[in-house]
Amino acid sequence: MFAVHLMAFYFTKLKEDQIKKVDRFLYHMRLSDETLLDIMARFQAEMQKGLGKDTNPTASVKMLPTFVRAIPDGSENGEFLSLDLGGSKFRVLKVQVSEEGKRNVEMESQFYPTPNEIIRGNGAELFDYVADCLADFMETKGLKQKKLPLGLTFSFPCRQTKLEEGVLLSWTKKFKARGVQDTDIVSSLTNAMRKHKDVDVDILALVNDTVGTMMTCAYDDPYCEVGVIIGTGTNACYMEELSNIDLVEGDEGRMCVNTEWGAFGDDGALEDIRTEFDLELDLGSLNPGKQLFEKMISGLYLGELVRLILLKMAKAGLLFGGEKSSALHIKGKIETRHVAAMERYKEGLANTREILTDLGLEPSEADCIAVQHVCTIVSFRSANLCAAALAAILTRLRENKKLARLRTTVGMDGTLYKIHPQYPKRLHKVVRKLVPNCDVRFLLSESGSAKGAAMVTAVASRVQAQRKQIDKMLALFKLTPEQLVGVRDKMRVEMEYGLKRDTQPLATVKMLPTYVCGMPDGTEKGKFLALDLGGTNFRVLLVKIRSGRRSVRMYNKIFAIPLEIMQGTGEELFDHIVQCIADFLDYMGLKGAQLPLGFTFSFPCRQASIDKGTLTEWTKGFKATDCEGEDVVDMLREAIKRRNEFDLDIVAVVNDTVGTMMTCGYEDRNCEIGLIAGTGSNMCYMEDMKNIELVEGDEGKMCINTEWGGFGDNGCLDDIRTQYDEEVDEGSLNPGKQRYEKMTSGMYLGEIVRQILIDLTKQGLLFRGQISERLRTRGIFETKFLSQIESDRLALLQVRRILQQLGLDSTCEDSIVVKEVCGAVSRRAAQLYGAGLAAVVEKKREDQGLEHLKITVGVDGTLYKLHPHFSRILQETVKELAPRCDVMFMLSEDGSGKGAALITAVAKRLQQARRDN
Repeated sequence: MFAVHLMAFYFTKLKEDQIKKVDRFLYHMRLSDETLLDIMARFQAEMQKGLGKDTNPTASVKMLPTFVRAIPDGSENGEFLSLDLGGSKFRVLKVQVSEEGKRNVEMESQFYPTPNEIIRGNGAELFDYVADCLADFMETKGLKQKKLPLGLTFSFPCRQTKLEEGVLLSWTKKFKARGVQDTDIVSSLTNAMRKHKDVDVDILALVNDTVGTMMTCAYDDPYCEVGVIIGTGTNACYMEELSNIDLVEGDEGRMCVNTEWGAFGDDGALEDIRTEFDLELDLGSLNPGKQLFEKMISGLYLGELVRLILLKMAKAGLLFGGEKSSALHIKGKIETRHVAAMERYKEGLANTREILTDLGLEPSEADCIAVQHVCTIVSFRSANLCAAALAAILTRLRENKKLARLRTTVGMDGTLYKIHPQYPKRLHKVVRKLVPNCDVRFLLSESGSAKGAAMVTAVASRVQAQRKQIDKMLALFKLTPEQLVGVRDKMRVEMEYGLKRDTQPLATVKMLPTYVCGMPDGTEKGKFLALDLGGTNFRVLLVKIRSGRRSVRMYNKIFAIPLEIMQGTGEELFDHIVQCIADFLDYMGLKGAQLPLGFTFSFPCRQASIDKGTLTEWTKGFKATDCEGEDVVDMLREAIKRRNEFDLDIVAVVNDTVGTMMTCGYEDRNCEIGLIAGTGSNMCYMEDMKNIELVEGDEGKMCINTEWGGFGDNGCLDDIRTQYDEEVDEGSLNPGKQRYEKMTSGMYLGEIVRQILIDLTKQGLLFRGQISERLRTRGIFETKFLSQIESDRLALLQVRRILQQLGLDSTCEDSIVVKEVCGAVSRRAAQLYGAGLAAVVEKKREDQGLEHLKITVGVDGTLYKLHPHFSRILQETVKELAPRCDVMFMLSEDGSGKGAALITAVAKRLQQARRDN
């Protein structure tokens, strides 16, 4: 028993002594946590350099765009071919991706050798050989009658300008075929394929093996957005925000970046951690000074590093009693598979003895322990360096997403990672230590990079097909110049109908006289009350106008109008309004004052004078009964009488559009048009009295409230209306009415977008085909979301957050499509506004007999003010459709409040002038 303990003690002591001896000898290969964090920071800096347009040429980490923009979503299906060229064997596969989103992949493959004379010979011969192998595979599998999409996994650094094109930057590993560098790989293979007349393939994608690994794993786990290979060579790729990739046009979405991290350190960034063995290995390699990071990590080099260390230790008398065998002097005699075998948990020492004996050495027990520890240090350093670079990528992903904690999956492949017994465990542990704020799952790629190439091809096919369907839908909202001219001309015709007594009853643009016959001249003064009713809020204002300096001061209070009042009886609505007026007069201490009042009433009214307005129909969600066909001024007077607390002098009932024109006319005498682009849509302008057949008299001008929201109610816009416009119209409070408004105004644009999103989701083109309950809710997609989503400053991440608020779990690709849909809907709205306005300015120019008209348009409304592109597109459209009109746009400052007071003031001034006359 004592002898057993003694032997155990001896062995433990022996092991400790040998480990200490090796540790001292390989001190520089042991990397501390501080060193790894430093390497991680250096790699992050190199990534940034590689992504920058100006810094990329000198960056060692090339950060190559792959033009892979999407990961699998499970809806891929079809039959694909895949080639995998880059390792010791070349493989051809047929991949069947199942339908119905079952995420099932069936593969048939065949390996072909890659002889040295082929991979180091002439480039043309290499591609002829690949084409011959592909033709042989298709013959064997009975595929020669089919035209199949093909994905090529090419495991060498390439610069790509599109998915199906790649220029070889340099050979790595053992490949050295002549005449291939700086040429397009896809063209070379396509030319070689042409010699086989009976083979018809369409090369859709050229992918790096690392990208293939990521895509293979992403098919099984949608969280996978990083691919790492640790095999013959080593590399990593990940999904980067397109806005960060200077080498590629565009800012929307993401793209997979192939880091080519094997070259990290080629600029000297890792000199402080490279050892004499790294230097010696590099000098004896096929590409001295290149791929220095890879030479410290990958399977092609680890065995050789171990051999160089053992040789040096033997020479120093630290191993094998100072004896060296001839085999130990031969380059490549120790391979990475030997290193893995020597590090096995139980049989490792026995394997070590066997491997060393095969090398012609006579190892002692102590030698075997020491050699095993050399292998551990070399492979541990490899795992540490990989972990530091991978931690840098994960940190970048987390920062790109602006997350405190990242959940992600890393797809892994490569013989070293797969066959080495300790490697995965070591790598995972160090990564988690370096990035404690990342929850990382490591997923082994089952079928390697070749399946990945087929997946990239399948995704490319899916995206291509989906893009066609999405573009077809978006095309419905793209108005041609001819269509816009048609809208302008039809608007002009409808306006002329509206001005004529005989045709006015049938006109869709009602051209209502407002009896506002003058613009402010600067002499207006006094205190005025203004009421503003036109939406869910009601305002009461006190407006003080001072003459001379053209100064206006306003005091106002906002009151809510509950839905039950909006859609109750007319008496209840006007009693509520009078209650609000009473509260305001109390609040301002004006209970007994009899002030002139202007009433902004933003609904279609037929006026017989400036203080009489008969409501023709409710819009904007109002439905109060017993109001349509009634004079709203009389209804307000009746309500004031019922309350019997105060009396007011109601001078004018005005539309908010007219108020907008008057407000801007107070500042700019050239302003003769008012435009509202907000919840509703309308326009007014000053028309010559001689053209208004509904009103007596030919002298002077009068403001016409066009009420153009009803344009198209006669079917004249049916050629540009879409199924989505029809759905919005059918679900509205007033089907068949206000069709132009329903294509242009803030109340409806969000609803049009919602209908499109539902349709695209039903087709499986958005949100993985899942329609959330909230998306089914009418009115949930407010127009303010369009303004937010289309903002140039808003990253897709923020777009996704907006969609999440609506219960929509969107991918990056979904967010891009939603942004495109919002853009198409709002652009069409702005162009339709522009076409309508062009009809008005052209009419004014022709009426005045001018070659060139200079005019100002007063504008108000949240859509015009808040949407990032609406105003620009509207203005551009007017310029294109009315080139002989110089149109200035002036933002109105409170048209419905200040404007109502100004109209009241002008009406008072004109009344006084008539009395004086």
